[in-house]
Amino acid sequence: MARARFSPVRAVVSAAALDALLIIIFVMIGRRSHEENGDFLAVLNTAWPFLAAAALGWVVTLAWRNPIALRWTGPLIWLSTVVVGLPLRVLAGGNAPIGFIIVTAVVLAVFLIGWRALALLVIHRRSRAEKRP
Repeated sequence: MARARFSPVRAVVSAAALDALLIIIFVMIGRRSHEENGDFLAVLNTAWPFLAAAALGWVVTLAWRNPIALRWTGPLIWLSTVVVGLPLRVLAGGNAPIGFIIVTAVVLAVFLIGWRALALLVIHRRSRAEKRP
């Protein structure tokens, strides 16, 4: 079976899209848990502070160089998303009680760092399997 060719641009776009999708899923879960389903514009209105903060994290870390790195990229994108996203949420008229801050930090850590850890595990296992005779 022929392997697909690696495309760095595709990897970067996929990683950024996955970060954004997971942030939107986080917001949708939160809205549903508070019975605030709303339409997609309502979801985006809630998500934009976190999406903007994640984008800042991408720029600060130069994430496009290694979008799945666990040493700096993943944790710093997560940190930016939480530390910048929460104040942006408050400035936009939302609230951020301590329970929300804790849940936000934990869920986004699992989402934004977790998918990178899983991706690296898959890559590592594939690499080891290819080296075996």
